[in-house]
Amino acid sequence: MTALKDLLIARITQSGPITVADYMAECLLHPEHGYYATRDPLGAAGDFTTAPEISQMFGEVVGLALAQAWLDRGAPAPFTLAELGPGRGTLMGDILRATVRVPGFHEAAQVHLVEASPTLRALQTEKLAGHAPTHHDSAETLPDQPLFLVANEFFDALPVRQFVRDEDGWRERQIGVKAGKLTLGLSDPLPAPFLNHRREDTQHGDLVEYCPTASAVLAPISARIQAHGGVALVIDYGEWRSQGDTLQALKAHEPVAPLAYPGEADLTCHVDFEALIAASDLIPARVAPQGLFLERLGITQRAQTLAKGLSGPALDSHIAAHRRLTHPEEMGTLFKVLGLTRAGEPCIPGTTHDA
Repeated sequence: MTALKDLLIARITQSGPITVADYMAECLLHPEHGYYATRDPLGAAGDFTTAPEISQMFGEVVGLALAQAWLDRGAPAPFTLAELGPGRGTLMGDILRATVRVPGFHEAAQVHLVEASPTLRALQTEKLAGHAPTHHDSAETLPDQPLFLVANEFFDALPVRQFVRDEDGWRERQIGVKAGKLTLGLSDPLPAPFLNHRREDTQHGDLVEYCPTASAVLAPISARIQAHGGVALVIDYGEWRSQGDTLQALKAHEPVAPLAYPGEADLTCHVDFEALIAASDLIPARVAPQGLFLERLGITQRAQTLAKGLSGPALDSHIAAHRRLTHPEEMGTLFKVLGLTRAGEPCIPGTTHDA
């Protein structure tokens, strides 16, 4: 048992079943027992490792892509350089290091971080001490000025609701209590007009996921870019359209049952990129596999340059990191990249618009 599991069982016993989204929100963000409120989840001592933690190359090429996008838009000053869910601050640190020689970029950049975890905020402040980062609880409070934003493995942690097709309607997947344990079940049939378009590609028994908070996150970002200029770059794992149960839990880098360790395991779901695009009024680039995106930005050339000073185990680790980021059997295909820009403006380097 975990402390949060006891609280959830008591809540459900008193008030009835909760949605998968409610469960995810409690597990990740409960102020006392939530996963992100209580730990640094990253790295070998944590539960998972993100691309920036695998190699500095990831943040370097992403940073140069954002800097070129800034130059392509006339190098506005000042501007907001923002990240959603910045982890330890590793990605932003690599972005800033890679762009230090871009004329005017650092002088114009104001670093803003959207982060809910007090633990991670402290790590970010220490990592980025020379850049005086400003923290936000949500994108709603980002400044009203040009915005150049990156979100790496952020949207996969937003709570999702799960629905099972029931003839011509839907039942919502819920979490209840049976014999003193958390268990999954289904609601009575309920209206879900936001899933009307999914009747075309689903049948009885199919499960789809719906992330109601994605649009709330993207709305203020889109509004600022539309009004003041800028770009948004989203990197995450997922597919074009949600299909099936993708809720997963990781603890000590190993998969565990999603209901087994509330508050002590990372919970994520695959991102529905079709729904993400629909939630923004910006112009989307064609969703690209991460490996292709990084290769377009020259990560292999960067890897070769860094390899010249390495040998033995350090070289082996470097080669393995490049493979992990780009190879189709590693992160190269499952992870996708979405660039969002204003109409009529150039793509973010590494992305392309549909012909």
